Amino acid sequence: MAENNKDIFKITLNVYNRTLPVNCTREDEEKYRKSAKLITDLVNFYSSKYAGQKSDIDILYMVLIDIAMRYFNADARNDVEPLMGTLKELATEIEDALGIEPTSV
Repeated sequence: MAENNKDIFKITLNVYNRTLPVNCTREDEEKYRKSAKLITDLVNFYSSKYAGQKSDIDILYMVLIDIAMRYFNADARNDVEPLMGTLKELATEIEDALGIEPTSV
């Protein structure tokens, strides 16, 4: 996080029906606020979708699963390892076709 405590300050987040104090850096403040809004929006969505059918705890678990799935999907999109393997294979094929020495990629 921050290298010294002068870079950290306290903000108050409104998450659904709760007010939470959070210590953060200036650069992370917007991320915290957007995260709180995402949680609130998802709780509102699932609460309205399952009104009278699910408990508050069930709704929160649905929100957690939703956010975890978004995280894993974003993580999979950022995985460049399969792409690097394909690029290495293509580079080798091109080098072979051109008759040049392989490069280290």
